[in-house]
Order: sequence, then C-alpha cells, then structure tokens
Amino acid sequence: MISIRIRNLTKRFGAVTALHQLDLTINPGELFFLLGPSGCGKTTLLRCLAGFYIPDEGSIFFDDADVTRLAPHKRNTGMMFQSYALWPHMSVAENVAFGLVERKVAPAEIRRRVGEALESVRMGGYADRRTNQLSGGQQQRVALARALVIRPRCLLLDEPLSNLDAKLRLEMRLEIRRVCKEFNLTTVYVTHDQKEALSISDRMAVLDSGRILQVGAPDAVYRRPSCKTVANFIGETDFIGGKVVGIDGGTLRVETALGLFTGVAGDPAQPFGINEVVTLSVRPECWRLKRERPPGNAVPGRIGESIYLGEVAQYDFIAGGAHLKVLEMNPRFLDPAAGGELYAAVAPEDVVVLRN
Repeated sequence: MISIRIRNLTKRFGAVTALHQLDLTINPGELFFLLGPSGCGKTTLLRCLAGFYIPDEGSIFFDDADVTRLAPHKRNTGMMFQSYALWPHMSVAENVAFGLVERKVAPAEIRRRVGEALESVRMGGYADRRTNQLSGGQQQRVALARALVIRPRCLLLDEPLSNLDAKLRLEMRLEIRRVCKEFNLTTVYVTHDQKEALSISDRMAVLDSGRILQVGAPDAVYRRPSCKTVANFIGETDFIGGKVVGIDGGTLRVETALGLFTGVAGDPAQPFGINEVVTLSVRPECWRLKRERPPGNAVPGRIGESIYLGEVAQYDFIAGGAHLKVLEMNPRFLDPAAGGELYAAVAPEDVVVLRN
C-alpha cells in the first residue's frame, strides 16, 4: 500500500501534448478513478505510472521513491489490460503464474500463491482449464488474479469491464472493490463509464484534453461540478444561462430567461462578480413538479413528451422556449394530455453556478 504523487507531469507524442503539467496525489489504499472522454489522456497517464511511457517533464513518486524513469518490471505494479491479454495456450493457473515464473519464484511458492490468488477472485476450481473455455467474466477474474499474485505495490486497471455485458459489469464492479480493499491495494482505475466511477471509487479525477478539471469524492464531483465540462460529462444536467445579480456569502442570485434563481458556486475558490454571465447546472432528478407555485426557485411550464419507466418517470418540461429534463423517482405518473400549468421547483443547494 503506497501513495502515488504526480508532479508537473507532461507527455508529448510528436506535436500533440497528451498530458499538460499534471499534479495529483493518490492516497495509500485508495481506489482512485481516472475518468474522461476518449482521448482525454487517462490511459496515457496510467501507462506513465506503469512505466510503459516515459514523461517528457515532471516526476512520479511511489511513496518517497522517484520511479519516473524506472523500468516497468522494477516498479512492481500489477497491470490489468482492457483485453485481459491472457494466453489461450496456457491453463488458468499457468496464466496467473506467469509473473512469478519471470521473477524466478520457487515452484512450491508459485503453487501456493497461485492457489491463493485464484481463491481470492473465486476461481479456485478453474486452475486447469484453458482460458478460451471461460466466460468473459471468468477471464476478467483470471486477469485480476494474475495482477494480484505478484503482490504489487499498486494495481493499475485499464477499462477492465468494457468487454462485459451490463449485468456482469454490475457484479464485477463490486468484486473489484472487494478485492482491492481486501488486499489494501492502492488502485488506479481508468474508465469512461461514469456509473463505474460513481459507484465504487473513493475519489476520482475528471480529465479533458490532457488536463485535470476536478478531483474529489464521487458525490462531491456529481453534486458540485466545478465547470460545465465536468457537469456535462458526469451524469445528465439542465443548463440555464443567466447573469449574477446578487452575492451573499456562498449564495448567488442569478437572473435568467426563466426567472430569478438562487444557487451555489460550483468552484468556491474562484469568486463570481456582479453582472458576470454564468451558466446554471441543475440535475434532472433535483426538480420537483408542483401544482401550486412554491416559494424559492420555481419555473412555470407544462409537460411535453413523457416516458414512464416504472421506478422513474422522465418528462420534457417546457418552460417558455426552454426544454428541461425532469426525472421523478417513484412517480405518480403525470399525463401530458391532462394539461394545466405546473411548476418545476429546485432547492438552492441543487442549483450550481458555473463560469462560462
């Protein structure tokens, strides 16, 4: 269990700068996610941690040891690839043992550790099978066991669930978290799947164009995005343009085409000014539909299209010329044909003010 410190890290590929002077600290035993769209730099950063890429500038520390230019096999990291990279001509046990054989571990110790690793991922009865005889979920467990068996200082996972179906992904999310916490592993996990990151990470970093936009716990990043890019990437949101007309401590009043809103700053470290043009971010599930106008933030309108999904109803709420997406949990489904004016209300703490 180690800490990982990244300082002023830059990586270029020809004229393209994939990582721009990144600074990041990952705590010992943390399950840390690198999240962002394709091409944002998250896999490049993971490969720098593994030693497959050498950065052009900056440093990487495992605890107090500078590993920036250390060869991959000397870093003792466990790497799990998106494709799993299992050898079809080897048995499950031989695949898991490969790293130990390369390290010239004694045969008796190899057998013991391979057995322990397979048991830890609930594959103890599959040691003699070929990997091409396994399901996708079983192959994923074997790849995880192979990464664990060398007793790595940290675990690096590159979109490990992308090849699994939706149901199996749900199961393996929890399994990966269980294993990482059971082994007290500092884990860096790359994905573009927001649900994976929100459901099992301790903290996450959202990247875009080689830069870190925000770092924080899943609920903090989701509820308080620091910019429009983060708000748009993590989950769904309604954006409403406006202008700041009042500031009272951490509370801002914003005039919009839909009326006056009271909200909170997405990034408190960068104060807003009066008359500054801003964007409001409101998550669809934060709206509450009312028949009578409530006090506070409320928008009059009507329901356009609607979808009933059982546990949730999704409405297209039309307010003037704007369309707001509203999600109602445990809905008493509202029939658009019934007509009549409604109000979409939202609490001030759920209105996040973002800089344009």
